Amino acid sequence: MTTNNTNRSKLFKGLQKIGFAIPLMFVGPVIINSSFKNSEHPLYYPVLILGILICLFSMFFFFKGLTTMVSGFFNDPNTNK
Repeated sequence: MTTNNTNRSKLFKGLQKIGFAIPLMFVGPVIINSSFKNSEHPLYYPVLILGILICLFSMFFFFKGLTTMVSGFFNDPNTNK
């Protein structure tokens, strides 16, 4: 006897979060690299901080998306995300 324990709405929410995180994974390092190339520019530190924040947000959204997907696969009632 098999039961379908997959919560599809949680699964798709997790995929959306990961889909948002993947472009940020490419944009963040490009911004950091461009700030390193222009280290004498007056906006060096704000651009570097922006690139680092984008990288951190991409890691956060990827982790949240992955945990949402796993809870959707196993239909975990303890997580209400």
